[in-house]
Amino acid sequence: MSALGVVTPFWLDRPAGEAVDLAVEAERTGFGELWIGEMATFDAFSLATAVGLRTERIGVRLGPLPIGVRTPVALGLGVASVATLARPPVGLALGASSPAIVSGWHDRPWDHAAARMRETVAAVRTVLDGQRLSVQGKHVRSKGFRLREAVPLPITVAAFGPAMTRVAAEVADEVVLNLVPPAHVSQVRKEIDGHAAAAGRTPPRLAVWVPVALDPGAATLRQLAAQVTVYLSPPGYGEMFAELGYGDLVFAARSGTPRASLAVPPSLVGDVGAIGSAAQIRARIAEYFAAGADHVGLIPATAEDPAGRTLLRELAP
Repeated sequence: MSALGVVTPFWLDRPAGEAVDLAVEAERTGFGELWIGEMATFDAFSLATAVGLRTERIGVRLGPLPIGVRTPVALGLGVASVATLARPPVGLALGASSPAIVSGWHDRPWDHAAARMRETVAAVRTVLDGQRLSVQGKHVRSKGFRLREAVPLPITVAAFGPAMTRVAAEVADEVVLNLVPPAHVSQVRKEIDGHAAAAGRTPPRLAVWVPVALDPGAATLRQLAAQVTVYLSPPGYGEMFAELGYGDLVFAARSGTPRASLAVPPSLVGDVGAIGSAAQIRARIAEYFAAGADHVGLIPATAEDPAGRTLLRELAP
């Protein structure tokens, strides 16, 4: 996995198909890894297959996908399909997501996320290793399925909070963080190393997603702020933003204030992103590596830079 990668953004103010254009541009400019998540546009496995058929070399990391939405069998089938029908290398990232998505959108239980993650990772590994699945856990139950051909892949866990961080350190190949300042990366790096040492295993790699905007104008700042409003309410994120000094904004979001009415200041985006000139962005990315990140996934703002072409060219590894 390369040190610098690109995250497919799902800006609500941009055409959905821009995701594929951005993937092509990321490969053209020399990035080695592309993260493909899932929001309200494409099914992640379908988009990853489309990207794989349009590119030749760039690796694809699917997710983080919510563990409460798909079963281990569905996750295994999906990622194996991408690896087989498009091309390797492929990895799978899993996360708890949020109550709004898991329970609200999909009518599935969101509780006991850390325990559910531990059972899910074990079951998905069994599936990807080509073994017959037989598990009767508290949260994951399945028997009889066996993938026709084994496709062992690295598994990443999105960690927020002490319980999930411990699980990730003990069972994942990699941990990923999103929308956090370098100080938070440093704290999580120490926690991961400690938990992994106690479990007698090599600490997993640590990746972090960082929103990036090159010399942003008003439209770009609005785009970034609108995306941050999505994360003000969910558990973990809200507490982190409150610690950064935005408690009133978190309270407003959790009290039901419409997202369009939440005034996210540029300083908040700057606290968890890399914004400014190319030199300023590179310096900020260096802070994340210095804090303990092994990989930084750039989330390009595209409001004034379609498919992130200028930004990716400027930051090409």
